Parts: sequence; C-alpha cells; structure tokens
Amino acid sequence: MEVATATEASAPAASGRPSWRSHPFPWLDASISEPYYFLHLVAFFSYFAARRPQLGALGRRRRRAPEPPPPPGDPGGAHIPGALRREVIYAVAQQPPYDGPGHSNHLTPLQLEGLLTEEPTTRFWLVEFRTSFSGTCIQASRVLPELSNIYSNKNISFGIVDLGHFPNAAAKFGISMWDHLPTYILFDKTTEVARFPEITSESKVFVPKVTKKLLCQRFDLDRRLIEYLSRCCAFN
Repeated sequence: MEVATATEASAPAASGRPSWRSHPFPWLDASISEPYYFLHLVAFFSYFAARRPQLGALGRRRRRAPEPPPPPGDPGGAHIPGALRREVIYAVAQQPPYDGPGHSNHLTPLQLEGLLTEEPTTRFWLVEFRTSFSGTCIQASRVLPELSNIYSNKNISFGIVDLGHFPNAAAKFGISMWDHLPTYILFDKTTEVARFPEITSESKVFVPKVTKKLLCQRFDLDRRLIEYLSRCCAFN
C-alpha cells in the first residue's frame, strides 16, 4: 500500500476528491455542489424576492407619516425570517471542512501507523485528529493545510485523521471524542514529541482558538524549518 508523500499530494487529492485546481471557479463549484453553500445562496436571493413588494411600495411609504420604531428589545418582524432561514440551513446542511490547497494527507489510523513504523518517509509527522461533525474542527480545518504549504519538506509531513470514521482509534492516541477536538500531535517516528491541547486531569480547561501562529509556536515549526534548510545548505 502506497501513500503519497506530503510534497506530492494535496489534501483533496489524498482524500479521493478532485483537486481544487480542477475547476476554474472553485467557489462557484462549491456553491452548487455543497448543500451548505447552496442553501445560503438560495436564502440570499429569497430575501430580495420576499422584500420585492415592500421595495416597490417604498415611494408610497415616503409620502406617509413615518412609523414608530419597534420598542427596545424587539428585533422586529423583518429579522425573524432571516434568523429562521439560518437555523434551517444549519439544521439541514453542515458546513464542509476546508478543501483548498495544501500538502496534507488524509490518513486512516492504519496508514498512519505504517508511515510511522515501516521505513518512515519523513522523520516528523504533524497529525490533526478531528471529526467532521464538530463545528470547532471545521472552523480550524484550514489551519493545517495552510501550514503544510509553508513547512512541508523531506523532514516533516502533515496528516489528517478523521476520528468520526475511526472512533476506536481515539483511545489509542489518548484523545477524547467529546473534549479538546481537534487534537494535534507531533510524532518523531513512533515517539510523541508534543501535542495540543495537552492531556490534563482537569475536566474543563480553557483551550485557545487554533491559529497558524499558535501551532507554529507550539511545535517549533520555524526552528525545524531553519534546521532543515541549514542541513541542506551544508550538504550543498
């Protein structure tokens, strides 16, 4: 079984989906193919259809006495349909994870174990463990691919494991399915070097928002990149 290296495969390609470069207008393709974006598009244009009679009568309203504003705390009936539309969209369709460019591989736990133990292609692997039904994971789904565009090299690779498909693998890596997702672990071959968030005995721990700067500092990505480039220059 062959798995593409981090410098050869992007996240969409590794997951079997078409590459983001295969469509000249990826945002248009996503707005039609993804229910989440399609329903938002429909809701956007339905607003103008619902407001058309009111907009047509705008001139007549100007000649009338102005209506009193709604009382404090009352958002007004005009805002209720919009709020209902948003609730329906979130109930029917889920926002898809980031599907843009990146050198990160979508892996199964068995593939990850093989990459770490059987002649690893790179020394380090930074792996994101997430679930597709977690809003926090979806919001942070673009961070790792964007980091991989900068720091992926022959010394460090990036991977993603969806624990929603492999829930039994969570305990193996010491990850709770309901707390602290997504979890990022840096492996040096089979040894865990660091993780975010860290394992703690406290039931509730404040976890800051996942950002590229936070992960870069937590896993010393700048230092590792400089060391790799220095070794390359020394050999040359």
